[in-house]
Amino acid sequence: MSEENTTNVGSNIEYGADQIQILEGLEAVRKRPGMYIGSTSVRGLHHLVYEIVDNAVDEALAGYCKHIDVTINKDNSITVIDDGRGIPVGINHKSGLPAVEVVFTILHAGGKFGGGGYKVSGGLHGVGASVVNALSSWLEVTIYKDGKVYRQRFERGKTVYKLKIIGDCDKDKTGTMVEFLPDDTIFEETVFDYDTLQTSIRETAFLTKGLSITLRDIRSEKPVEKNFCYEGGIKEFVKYLNHSKTSLYDEIMYFEGMVNDVMVEVAMQHNDSYTENTYGFVNNIHTPEGGTHIVGFRNALTKTFNDYARKTKILKDNDQNLSGEDIREGLTAIISVKLKDPQFEGQTKQKLGNSEARGAVDSLLSKNLELFLEQNPTIAKIIVEKSLMSQRARDAARKARDLTRRKSALDGMSLPGKLADCTDRNPENCEIYLVEGDSAGGSAKSARSRDTQAILPLRGKILNVEKARLDKIYANEEIKAMITAFGTGIQDDFDITKLRYHKIIIMTDADVDGAHIDTLMLTFMYRFMPELIKQGYVYLAQPPLFKIEKNKKVWYAYDEKQLEDILKEIGRDNNNKIQRYKGLGEMDADQLWETTMDPEHRVLKRVTFDEETAAEIDHTFTTLMGDKVEPRREFIEENAYKLDIEDLDI
Repeated sequence: MSEENTTNVGSNIEYGADQIQILEGLEAVRKRPGMYIGSTSVRGLHHLVYEIVDNAVDEALAGYCKHIDVTINKDNSITVIDDGRGIPVGINHKSGLPAVEVVFTILHAGGKFGGGGYKVSGGLHGVGASVVNALSSWLEVTIYKDGKVYRQRFERGKTVYKLKIIGDCDKDKTGTMVEFLPDDTIFEETVFDYDTLQTSIRETAFLTKGLSITLRDIRSEKPVEKNFCYEGGIKEFVKYLNHSKTSLYDEIMYFEGMVNDVMVEVAMQHNDSYTENTYGFVNNIHTPEGGTHIVGFRNALTKTFNDYARKTKILKDNDQNLSGEDIREGLTAIISVKLKDPQFEGQTKQKLGNSEARGAVDSLLSKNLELFLEQNPTIAKIIVEKSLMSQRARDAARKARDLTRRKSALDGMSLPGKLADCTDRNPENCEIYLVEGDSAGGSAKSARSRDTQAILPLRGKILNVEKARLDKIYANEEIKAMITAFGTGIQDDFDITKLRYHKIIIMTDADVDGAHIDTLMLTFMYRFMPELIKQGYVYLAQPPLFKIEKNKKVWYAYDEKQLEDILKEIGRDNNNKIQRYKGLGEMDADQLWETTMDPEHRVLKRVTFDEETAAEIDHTFTTLMGDKVEPRREFIEENAYKLDIEDLDI
């Protein structure tokens, strides 16, 4: 039994009144940072920036801020400047402290709790500024207000000096500047990633029409700077997400309005892909698990399109209705609602629960979409015809799936013939290697530990699911083999409790073709089994690139840098034999086990999934796997420097 589960019966440890700890001020945040920012990993680190930026965005939503400036400084501190009203500097009579000190030192303090400071707000709990302060080595806030410049400094949440006037400024100048350095005793990593911040800031700019946000990084010799400002708001968000796809019609549908104190915006456009990309936001907060606003959107969409198809006789009396899935095939949609008191459901608070949001979205979309379809019959016909094609493909896929189920029932859960399964039946102990090619598959079968390691060889490149409907996917032998081996089913049938292996390891050659196969398999899992990635079951094996021999000793290098380091250590001379592996098939079973499959020595990369950047992930997959060459070329040119790519077939 684990230590956590034991009951300490008859121990001498007392549990009385004095064992109850009282953590004052911001001590609780420093003691349990994960409760406030999710984690102390890189994700939690970047969350600090979002908290401060969100406060500035609240000023923009209230109509007082036009520009936000975010800088990653040379020492890895962050500076956020906005031109809003400036945090109040007067005395807060309940605390006897200046309001700005209250904001940065007291949890659950701010203008977001019905006091009239903000009608809507992205900050849910009023903990943002104080939590950032608590988790920073130092934080300095400067306020421009009433012709004066005010400043206060904190270190690890404690006040260094009280709010003071440090100078004068133009009477028309207002705003707030927050500078902070994350505490390296709290965070596992304190180096900010420009691309991570860029993704979040771009999304924020899309959702806040007309707000200009500049992000700059001055850490390197060549500073990087980019401005994000979208006058079209979420219409431009849809355009951005569809950049790598072929739209079925030119116009992006956009509807907005206020319904019962709920501000609703909907933007959408169909493309020629077969996946739906619908994203919901509440007060600029992404809701990955959906909620009432998404329910309202889907209800209105399904009903309005079916009504139109019946009215125009595209659907005859005996035809079955189009399902919501059929209508949403290839749809990119953004649903953004803003309301005064958002209520979230679920443990992760990622699902909206307000009933008024459902009615507001349903009402606004039903009325405006009906009018749009009547005024644009050509577009309406294109969407309905695509939906009918989806309906037919879905029926074919259902028949194929049912046939597979019947076969499995008769065969007693028939596993793929080429699967070399492991003998252990506890999924926690088991792992499956998805191996490129029969040759490497043969080596892997010989190398493996038969108790816990299963091998599934895959022939060539699997189907690109980004370009295929469900019926084609169910007909693909390699994909069927993976689905059957995993045991979970896909999409609506997916059940994570039936997963047969707790490590799914993609093992391909360390070359461009191998990287392409990795991407094909990850695209399939992301589109049809996303929980495998979300829950951390998917890994990429890291086979070596080089084998170095000298005086009967052997070293393996996994990249060029490691090769250089090994050669420096052993000396460069004619006795060195360097072999560059062109593929897994060049290794014998012992070498493959020693370098890539032995749990004691191998290197695995876990594939992670961040719900907060789902839209960007979708955009990347579509760019890499879609039909359009130019967006893929642009992506590779922009990102090649990170991957040290010299020659890549696109």
